[in-house]
Amino acid sequence: MEKLPKGLWPVMLTPLDSSNQLDLHVLEQLTEFYIASGANGLFANCLSSEMFQLTDKERLQITKTVVETVKERIPVIATGSFSDDMDISADFIKKIYDTGIKAVVISTNQPCNEREKDDIFKRKMEVLLNKTGTIPLGLYECPVPYKRLMVPETLAWLANTDRFLYHKDTSCDLDDIKTKIELTRNTSLGIYNAHVPTGVESMRYGARGISPIGANLYPELFSALIARLDNPEKQKEVEKLNDALNMMDTIIHHNYPYAAKLFLQKRGFKIDTQCRVPRVRMKPHDLNKLETVMNVFNQLSQELNITVLKFS
Repeated sequence: MEKLPKGLWPVMLTPLDSSNQLDLHVLEQLTEFYIASGANGLFANCLSSEMFQLTDKERLQITKTVVETVKERIPVIATGSFSDDMDISADFIKKIYDTGIKAVVISTNQPCNEREKDDIFKRKMEVLLNKTGTIPLGLYECPVPYKRLMVPETLAWLANTDRFLYHKDTSCDLDDIKTKIELTRNTSLGIYNAHVPTGVESMRYGARGISPIGANLYPELFSALIARLDNPEKQKEVEKLNDALNMMDTIIHHNYPYAAKLFLQKRGFKIDTQCRVPRVRMKPHDLNKLETVMNVFNQLSQELNITVLKFS
C-alpha cells in the first residue's frame, strides 16, 4: 500500500456559526487556508474537530466537505470509530470511507474500555479488520475519553497487516516514538507525531511528519520548520523556530479549540469562536498570553522571511 506524504498534517477545526450549527462555507475556506499554508495532508473529523460533539450525519458532512474542497490536491483522512461494538464501528468506517478519504482513523480508546488489556484490544482489532474488507486505516492515540497508548509490538503487528497508513502518536515520549518508528519502518504505516517538543527529533529519526494542534493557528511556521529541517545551512533557523514553537505550544492548549478559533479571528480569518466543547471563560491573563503568541508569530515570520497568509 502506498505511503501517505511526509510533512505537516493539521488536525482540523470545525467552524460553527452563532447558532452552533456547522458552517460549511467557512470550513471550505479553512481547508483552503491549510493547503495554502503548506499542509501535506489533512486530518478531518478528529478531536480538534469536536468530533464527540457531532452527530454521525455531521461527521460525514464535514468530512465530505473537506474532500470535495481539496479535490485530491492532498490526501484527507478522518476518524471512523465511535463505539466499542465492532459491527457499529465497521458500519460507520464504511460510510465515512465512501466520502472519498484516503484512510479511516481508529481512535485507540474506542474498541476497549480503560480496564481491558492489550490482548482484548488485539482481538477486537482483528474482528474490525475482518469486517472492513480492504479499507485503508489509521490509528490515533486520542486522549479523550481516556488515552490508550499503542504498545509498540501491537502497532508493529497492525502495521504488518498492510492495512494501516497513519498513526498519530500522543505518547510525548521520544524513546517510545523511536521504538514505534523502528518496528514499523519497512511497512506502509507512517508515524505522525502530535507532540511539538519531540517533533523535530522524531522526524530526524524517521517519523513521516507531525500533526500538532498549533497547525490550526500558525501552520506557516510548521511548514517553514519542515522545509528547513534537512538543510545544513538552516539549522540555526530550525533551532529558533523549534524553541519558539515549544513555548507557544504550552499556551495554546488552554481553552482549546476556542483559543485556536479566536487566534484565527485575530489574524483576520472570518470564523466564529463558537464551540460545542465545554470551556471556561478566558481570563485577562489568558488573553494576554495568546497575544504574546501572536507577537511571537509575527516576529518570527518577519525575522525568518516566512510568508504568512493575509485575510481581507
